[in-house]
Amino acid sequence: MKGRILVVNTGSTSTKIGFYDAGEKLFEQNLTHSAEEVARYDSVMDQTGMRRDAIISFLEEKGIALETIDISMARGGLITPIRTGVYIVNREMRDALMAGREGVHACNLSALLADDIAVLVNEARAAKGIAEKCHAYIADPPMADEMLPEVKVGGLPEFPRRTLFHALNSRAMVRRYARSVGKTNKEVTVVVAHMGGGSSVSLHRNGLVVDVNDSLGGDGPISPERAGSVPGFQLVEKCFSGQWTKEQIKKRLVGRGGAVAYFGTNDFRELVTRAQNGEKECETFIKGYCISFAKYIAAVSTVVCGKVDAIILTGGIAYSEYITADIKERVSFIAPVYVYPGENELESLAENGYGILAGEFEIKEYSSKVI
Repeated sequence: MKGRILVVNTGSTSTKIGFYDAGEKLFEQNLTHSAEEVARYDSVMDQTGMRRDAIISFLEEKGIALETIDISMARGGLITPIRTGVYIVNREMRDALMAGREGVHACNLSALLADDIAVLVNEARAAKGIAEKCHAYIADPPMADEMLPEVKVGGLPEFPRRTLFHALNSRAMVRRYARSVGKTNKEVTVVVAHMGGGSSVSLHRNGLVVDVNDSLGGDGPISPERAGSVPGFQLVEKCFSGQWTKEQIKKRLVGRGGAVAYFGTNDFRELVTRAQNGEKECETFIKGYCISFAKYIAAVSTVVCGKVDAIILTGGIAYSEYITADIKERVSFIAPVYVYPGENELESLAENGYGILAGEFEIKEYSSKVI
């Protein structure tokens, strides 16, 4: 593989970058931004210049000349639901991310930073007499929507099922599995269970994600900080009890739900250790967590009548054999289970970047009007 790729993945208080040369990762760095630094800005979207300068300074420290960067890859942000794939960062995408029409989140900064850096790369290339342009791209954004019409049907017409999931890592893991069996992602049907800070279970068929839960919207398995699906009537009673405000309810569902609500911690390693040491409450919770994933894996399998080639367990929590062994036992009757632990976001973005350089992917143009 030829080419040098910069990867940008922004979080609430950090900017993670990776740099790849000829397919090899030269370095990965998490650039942290102090609370005092972040507090100077009214909105996370105002932090673009500060974070861009931090990236440029770090590249200079590493001796990376800007003109040597061929592609700037970014984590996708919250934009109008589009199909999976690779998209060039264009003006319409920038405007959508800045406006936060689909939500304001630190991940919205990634594409903006990658695009700003691509501009600087091209200025450096022009000064060196290099005609070839560097462009910024995103791949498999979290709101990617290829769901079948029938799986979007909910119990109320005003509440259709929506998608928001770990598209980037999930699709990369499907490609990894497909390669291992001598096929492409368009030739396999796979269920991917992503177990990290959020929880998503996605069904991949013929290269498309035809069913998945809204991992940020109160739909899906339990997670370290998210409640997942909860009983409707009980939630309504709480909403009108006067005990909690609207924002407190939302925070209870996403941020202070899941393990945080039960134990005050989102550290699953701690909970697994406590469960293995015989702490009954932790053991019961971990079993409940595993069952919640197993139920969703089985549920999406019914969309394709159980004709599934493989089940993949991925995400940071998939490093725990205590958890993966439990889920394997419950779902292996459906299909063989593969464990590919980790978030793998930087690697997935780099893989997409090299696919672009090799001409393997269709480059799509973002539009807020058409899926």
